[in-house]
Amino acid sequence: MKEPRLVPIKLDNYKPLREMVFESLREAIISGRLRPGERMMEIQLAEEMGVSRTPVREAIRKLELEGFVAMLPRKGAYVADISVKDIVDVFEIRAALEALAAGLAAERITEEELDQLERSLVQISECSSDDNLDAIVAGDVKFHDIIYQASRNQRLVQIITHLHEQIYRFRMTSLSQPGRIKIALDEHKKIAEAISDRNVELAQELAREHIENAEQSLLNA
Repeated sequence: MKEPRLVPIKLDNYKPLREMVFESLREAIISGRLRPGERMMEIQLAEEMGVSRTPVREAIRKLELEGFVAMLPRKGAYVADISVKDIVDVFEIRAALEALAAGLAAERITEEELDQLERSLVQISECSSDDNLDAIVAGDVKFHDIIYQASRNQRLVQIITHLHEQIYRFRMTSLSQPGRIKIALDEHKKIAEAISDRNVELAQELAREHIENAEQSLLNA
């Protein structure tokens, strides 16, 4: 029996309805049930999920911001395609920026930030055992954000933040691949250790390898 693209939203969750609709659509895109290039018809999606068009419309806007949906003039919303060129371009930039941030953090991080870094690793590890992808991704974002702030370079932080929406979809897809979460967590631990040891060159090298491995995971997907 063919798996349904979307399932009706259950109102037994503490989350706002618009958030549940957003997460359901995002998961359908990541899993491939909503395919790249497919039209996002508000009425049809609302009927499939058993909700009104309003939360669907709000979810589509948010999905556009995160790079999951493309809005085409006079045509509407479509599931955004990801080309190999898109992936390579973004990850080339991110590898360079992450390496720079990690190297600067190794020089400038505070003891309080080192503690925050360790706590974020514990958070990711705990979420991994529950297979909570949203929480794992949130922990992954937090880990990298701490390193960005510890670089003490506000321009660098601004540039990386500007890439966040483009990176988010890649991050979700990469971490959803079998075995990638455990490998990424091990890579995070090595980066954190290098930063804690104030080893600038090693921190840069490990950060760059971490991003390159994430890129390969995404390309394999």
